[in-house]
Amino acid sequence: MAGRAWTGLLLGLMVGLAAPARSQVPTSPPVFELGDNFPNPFFPATSIPFVLTPEACTDGHIPLVTLEIYNVLVQVVAVPELQTGGRERVRGLRLRCGSYVAYWSGRYLDDEREVTPGVYYYRLTVDGQSQVKKMIVRKENQPTRCPAGPARDILHECPFALFRCAAVRCQNGRLRRY
Repeated sequence: MAGRAWTGLLLGLMVGLAAPARSQVPTSPPVFELGDNFPNPFFPATSIPFVLTPEACTDGHIPLVTLEIYNVLVQVVAVPELQTGGRERVRGLRLRCGSYVAYWSGRYLDDEREVTPGVYYYRLTVDGQSQVKKMIVRKENQPTRCPAGPARDILHECPFALFRCAAVRCQNGRLRRY
């Protein structure tokens, strides 16, 4: 009886030392790379770089590419345009392998007004594979860093009548409202 317990313990240790099955499966190289948008945070516009690697274009295949901007409710709010060529929107485009930069004006799909400040996500889909990254739209005239020098007051202008304007004090490199 004790011999079986030792056998079970030894078998359990041997199974635990084996490499996981998923690490033994060869992984395919990525077919695209989605870069970080710049600038981030931004107002009013941003650029989004992406690369379609040669692995995406094997045997003369031209991948199907879509780039969309989503709000935090996962609603499509915009489709950026390619900066090269005829300013085509990146939705269902067949693109050859290479580097691209998409431009987003910070406006909704209808192009009538700018999006509200906050967090947005951009998703690049290439032949059904997707990658998502986050970006931040900031308010106009919103300082992001304190100017160099001693602590001082900065007048913070409110671009929207709905928000109450406040003064901002720079102390120790941080912005503080009061």
